[in-house]
Amino acid sequence: MVHITAFFRPLLVALLSLLPALAPAAESAPSTTPRATVSLLSASDALAPGQTVELALHFRFQPGWHIYWMNPGDAGQAPRIEVFAPAGSTVGDVRWPAPERHVDGPITTFVHQGDVLLPFPLTLPASLSGTTALSVKASWLVCKDICIPEEGVFRLELPAGAAEPGSDAPLFEAARAAAPVRTDWQVSVDATGQLTLRGAGAGTLKAADFFPADWGRIEHGAAQTLTVEGDRARIALVPGAEFDAAKPLEGVLRATGADGVERALWLSTADQPVVRTPVVMLAAGDAPPSSGGTAPPIQSSAAGETGGLWPLLFAFAGGLLLNLMPCVFPVLAIKALSFARAGGGEAARVRRHSLAYCAGVVLSFVALAGLLLALRAAGSQAGWGFQFQSPVFVAAMATLLFAIGLNLSGVFDVGGRLASAGSGLAERGGLAGSFFTGVLAVVVATPCTAPFMGGAIAAALSAPAVVTVGIFVALGLGMALPYLLLAFFPALARRMPKPGAWMERLKQALAFPMYGAAAWLVWVLSQQSGADGVLHVLVALLLVALAAWLAGSAQRGAPRACLWRAAAVLALVIAALAVGRTPAAQPVAAASAEGAYSPQRLADLRASGKPVFVNMTAAWCVTCLMNEKVALSTAEVQAAFAARGIVYLKGDWTRADPDITAFLQSHGRDGVPLYVYYPAGGQPVLLPQILTPGVVLAHLEPGP
Repeated sequence: MVHITAFFRPLLVALLSLLPALAPAAESAPSTTPRATVSLLSASDALAPGQTVELALHFRFQPGWHIYWMNPGDAGQAPRIEVFAPAGSTVGDVRWPAPERHVDGPITTFVHQGDVLLPFPLTLPASLSGTTALSVKASWLVCKDICIPEEGVFRLELPAGAAEPGSDAPLFEAARAAAPVRTDWQVSVDATGQLTLRGAGAGTLKAADFFPADWGRIEHGAAQTLTVEGDRARIALVPGAEFDAAKPLEGVLRATGADGVERALWLSTADQPVVRTPVVMLAAGDAPPSSGGTAPPIQSSAAGETGGLWPLLFAFAGGLLLNLMPCVFPVLAIKALSFARAGGGEAARVRRHSLAYCAGVVLSFVALAGLLLALRAAGSQAGWGFQFQSPVFVAAMATLLFAIGLNLSGVFDVGGRLASAGSGLAERGGLAGSFFTGVLAVVVATPCTAPFMGGAIAAALSAPAVVTVGIFVALGLGMALPYLLLAFFPALARRMPKPGAWMERLKQALAFPMYGAAAWLVWVLSQQSGADGVLHVLVALLLVALAAWLAGSAQRGAPRACLWRAAAVLALVIAALAVGRTPAAQPVAAASAEGAYSPQRLADLRASGKPVFVNMTAAWCVTCLMNEKVALSTAEVQAAFAARGIVYLKGDWTRADPDITAFLQSHGRDGVPLYVYYPAGGQPVLLPQILTPGVVLAHLEPGP
């Protein structure tokens, strides 16, 4: 036995010496997607009471993918980190590595790619004892050609002990060595944006690239010219929208000295550190609440979805496709009829009307952008088509389209003199008629979110104001394109049919799409306000019909009869408006909870390992209803759901619902339809906005 012990003793000592290396490192389970692997690290393998420990999110990106710096640049979103730690803990902000410049056409962003560590300090309470559980909930925007919001919840359990460097400490040391360092240079900026550096070594700079810490202080993509003289260096910057020479300017300078080595330096014109909104926040509680598989909305004052010009191109394509949507086509047909009346020989007149229509469309989108910006500034959650969540607005639109139909049917004639109901605006002979028809087209188009628009709208709602307006202008230009072509290519107008008797018949025929659209809106109102709401709007339509008939009789009768008939028309319109306001107060019967979306229901289903298909829809969304009819409700798709055990959840956004709004925003959308498939234990899969049975089946996991 003695000989056996002596034989195994060296082997036992060797195995014991390996135990620290074999022990679990202070690293959480990773969150892995096809784009990146992310985990939470600790610089120490043990925690000491009252001591400060360094934590870090460790990103390892696939080639080409990146996240954003504290100032994303022209677009993007900085990560958001919530720390759940024992009561009495305090947390510091990220120690950012130096960013890289990413140029995509006219868009310049500041990014991190490759292997990235975002360290931050956590100070623990003095009363700490035993093993400590730490949790971090983080959300970030990862981009390549497209941008995808991602999130992860990371957990560490560290024993009590001396806060000695752990196995991951070398990563923290490398991050500390590469972080920007403060200089003793004197830094100043003048009213023209010229940044001046004075001090030893400043005059030896060979190259310099400045990254401002705050959005909008300089033009991110503008050229920066370096000049040196003596112990002084000057960098000519182009002032941005938020530039103010009286306010501190801070940022990172990637500077190459005389030795040819690039260094990252932290520059500041301020005497004291500038306080800015932190990326890392200490959250209440010991652990994050269950997210149900969705990320919280990512907030950034200077952020928006990126990908170069793609949001603008998607917005333009979405606006163009809006012309084909069933809720806007009838209005466009009315304008086409007015162009046809101009004949082929009045190219100048057609050009003026085309441009007036385009102006109405584009300015309406700009006004809508301003409204959304105002609501966003006030803290309201507003999305595309949000106005159709109001029963009052739906009732008013149903009444308006019904009145347009009556006018087209010849019940009354506005004759270019009355511009109050939309139909008169569409039929007027002057430029105002063309302008307000563009306005009307935008109003009735918003419930139809065309393909490609979802990402553009999401970008607009989270981007700086100037970017938001630009995206909505692109939407308007896309929608106005057919009429813009008439303005610049008069030959197209000459190919239009000549005026004739057929026009009156066509005018009367166009009334029926208007009646159909009004009927559809009444059905939408029934989903919002029940039978009482439908009764109120039907009474309003009856009063409008009576008013239209009286107006038509007055137009065709003796002048003496006009006065009392006009008074009757006014009284009836006022009564119709009063009745039309009533649906807002009518409650909607509670929908069945079976199959209804809620964050908790989704979280419970995912926790139990069930696959889930989420359909976010609204009664006023024609695209949503068509997708349900031609794809989701088909026997083929229903059978596939049943065979795979997929639970179908439906979220109804017909009326404002903050849970559904949050779900849409968590997936980078601000409008319906949205279709998300959650495989059992897998990452969510977003489906296109236009569905067929084949498209749905292609995104599902193979069946049994």
